[in-house]
Amino acid sequence: MILNIGWLYPELMNVYGDIGNIIVLSKRCEWRGIKANIKYLDIGFAVNELEDCDILFMGGAQDRQQKIVASDLKVKAKKLKEKIEAGTPGLYVCGAYQFLGKFYKEADGSKVNGLGIFDLYTENPGENLKRLIGNVVIESKFGKLIGFENHGGRTFLGKSVEHLGKVLKGFGNNGEDSFEGAVYKNSVGSYFHGPILPKNPKLADFLIKIALDRKYGSRTRLSPIENSLEEKARKAIAKRMNVEYNKS
Repeated sequence: MILNIGWLYPELMNVYGDIGNIIVLSKRCEWRGIKANIKYLDIGFAVNELEDCDILFMGGAQDRQQKIVASDLKVKAKKLKEKIEAGTPGLYVCGAYQFLGKFYKEADGSKVNGLGIFDLYTENPGENLKRLIGNVVIESKFGKLIGFENHGGRTFLGKSVEHLGKVLKGFGNNGEDSFEGAVYKNSVGSYFHGPILPKNPKLADFLIKIALDRKYGSRTRLSPIENSLEEKARKAIAKRMNVEYNKS
C-alpha cells in the first residue's frame, strides 16, 4: 500500500519543529509496511499536485511568511476546499489552522480574508493582551492530547465545526471558552506545536487509517506498533505537566 502525503509550504510554514509531524506520519507508515511518498508543495506548486494527496499537512509560521503563503494559497483554495470537503484527512497547525477560517482580524481592526473552509474566525486583541504561551493538555476522543502553544490570535468556532478537545491545562483556541482546535470532516486544526503527532501517536494513526480506508476500502487494519518507548516518553511528559497519564 502507498500513501501520498502532501506537505504544504515546507520552506515557509515550519516553526517549532513542525517537520516532526511529517516524520511521524512517514515512520508510522513505514513500520507497517506502507510506503509513504512525501510531496513537497512549496510556493508556486501546480494546483493539480493536490489531486493525488491522501493526507495533507500544513504547519505554522511568522506573520511575514504567512503573508507570502496567503497570496499563493488563494490560487489553490478551490482545489484545497474540494479535497477537505471530500474527506481527505489533514492536519493544519497554528497559522495554517487560521488560514482555513473565514478571516483574521488584526489588532488595528483590519480584516484579512481566510479561505472560508472552516466555520471559524480569528482576531488579535492587540498588544495590551499577552500571547497565549505554554504547555497545553486537552481531553479529546483520542484521549488526552499534549502539546505546546504560542499564539497571539484568538480563534472562535462556528456551529459547523467541532472542537478538537476540552482544555485541562493551558489556553487553547482563545483562553476563554476552554476549547482547543477544530475538526471538520476528516481535517484537524490545532494550535499544538511541539510538534503534535510525536506526542500524540493516536492522532497520527487516525489520519493514516482514514487515508487507507478512503484509498483501499474501509476494512483496512493498522497493525500494532511496539511502543514501549512512546509510553515511557508520554508518561514522563504527563508527570512533568502535572496531569494524569493515560495509556495511548
